[in-house]
Amino acid sequence: MRLTSLFAALLGAGVLVHSPLGMTDGNKGNLVFCSEGSPSGFDSAQYQSGTDNDVAEPLYNRLVEFERGATGVLPALATDWSISDDGLIYTFNLRPGVKFHSNKGFTPSRDFNADDVLFTFNRMLNTTHPFRMAYGTEFPYFSAMGLDKTIAKVEKTGPMTVVFTLNQVDASLIQNLAMSFASILSAEYAEQLLSRGTPADISHKPIGTGPFVFNRYQKDAQVRYRGNPDYWAPEKVKLDTLIFSINTDPSVRVQKLRKGECQVTIHPRPADLEALRRDETINLIEKPAYNLGYIAYNTQKKPFDQLEVRQALDMAVDKEAIIRTVFQGAGQVAANSMPPTQWSYDETIADPPHDLEKARQMLRDAGVKEGTEITLWAMPVQRPYNPNAKLMAQMLQDDWGKLGLKVKIVSYEWGEYLKRAKDGEHDTILIGWTGDNGDPDNWLGTLYSCDAIGSHNHSMWCDPQYDALVKQAKSVTDREQRSELYRQAQHYLKQQVPITPVAHSTVSQPVSTKVKDYLVSPFGRTTFLDVGIE
Repeated sequence: MRLTSLFAALLGAGVLVHSPLGMTDGNKGNLVFCSEGSPSGFDSAQYQSGTDNDVAEPLYNRLVEFERGATGVLPALATDWSISDDGLIYTFNLRPGVKFHSNKGFTPSRDFNADDVLFTFNRMLNTTHPFRMAYGTEFPYFSAMGLDKTIAKVEKTGPMTVVFTLNQVDASLIQNLAMSFASILSAEYAEQLLSRGTPADISHKPIGTGPFVFNRYQKDAQVRYRGNPDYWAPEKVKLDTLIFSINTDPSVRVQKLRKGECQVTIHPRPADLEALRRDETINLIEKPAYNLGYIAYNTQKKPFDQLEVRQALDMAVDKEAIIRTVFQGAGQVAANSMPPTQWSYDETIADPPHDLEKARQMLRDAGVKEGTEITLWAMPVQRPYNPNAKLMAQMLQDDWGKLGLKVKIVSYEWGEYLKRAKDGEHDTILIGWTGDNGDPDNWLGTLYSCDAIGSHNHSMWCDPQYDALVKQAKSVTDREQRSELYRQAQHYLKQQVPITPVAHSTVSQPVSTKVKDYLVSPFGRTTFLDVGIE
């Protein structure tokens, strides 16, 4: 057996909340985070957006978790693990003495154990699982990553030992298990909800093991958390209270930060960055991008099923103008399907020349008539990979209008936008991604594979040759061998143009100088582990 035993314990994110804004609950202090959207729920396995992951982060732990501010993986609810020589069996030893939260309707009768791990994963693996059938929900991220096919079974060999058996080697498994969708839920709570006929409460009245306990959610207003006095590593919780104050307008978020009404915010407008840098009460943390903003073409719709049409639209995009206007210089042109900070990134990939005349001719040759109407979906929210989707859409409308196309810009509320996009209602769509786990498969598999159709593959593109490359890359453990296969996949994807990569942004995180030890996650997570405040 190859033993992979790690020596530090990583905790969830945390903070507390039950008193009114401005009041203290104890002697550690309160922190208000100006967030940018209302969550769909608090069971992160069901949802796909950063907003949903952010609100779940304080509540839960996973078997393993990412090192704060970095991409390494450390133990959490598993103290250590071992991997069989053939790479197909992972054995996790679980942490004793971990307690689940309570709420008005539930008080746990036991500590965390192997049954909770089995419930968490079997409801995703088994389509006839009683809880899943009663709830009527799906787990898009789990299936998009192919884990429903990779994991053969999850079993316990004792009350505090769990064994994952795989159908094939997955070199990214440990990284994947540190992601939000793998947050461990209470099997006892699920059984109680099932007996009551209220399984949806697992998402709306969440119970976890994290350092902060759910208190209240007011849609479009705030999420409140209170402290967990029974947390298994209480020294890591340095705040009494945490409030997510929901503000969709980035200028409002910045104003509240500067007035001291919140201490951390996200996604400032590029136009606000210079003033934030000059503000002595604010620490503007800026880091290289681990993201990609892109255009996805729905390859299951005409005329986007034709390669020549996608190539024509791709070469008509004026990326330099978008960087100047939309990103105001806080970004770089993207040519590849993942960011240059990702290992295995192929630097030889380049865009074709920006050539409107050639693009017009390609459309004519493909039988696309002048005046053809297409839709372009623009996100209603600001993201690091796209600070102003409406403006970008207007610029693309102009670019493609020069080809003789009539481009209609479409948008919906964020949750509805993602739901409709998952169903493939769009022609073309502005979307993007911030890496989740540091592994190339999180880009090349999660976004563009056949398994990802219906979740993150907004191109609805399924190519057997491409799929074979990314699946083979996951099945080997040698990094250079994996990199070579991923480089081949990047070139093939570039040739087939299911997407047009547009930009990688610089991530800018404004934080009050009163906040201590806040670290920016490379994965775009907002976490308050080990964070304090004056």
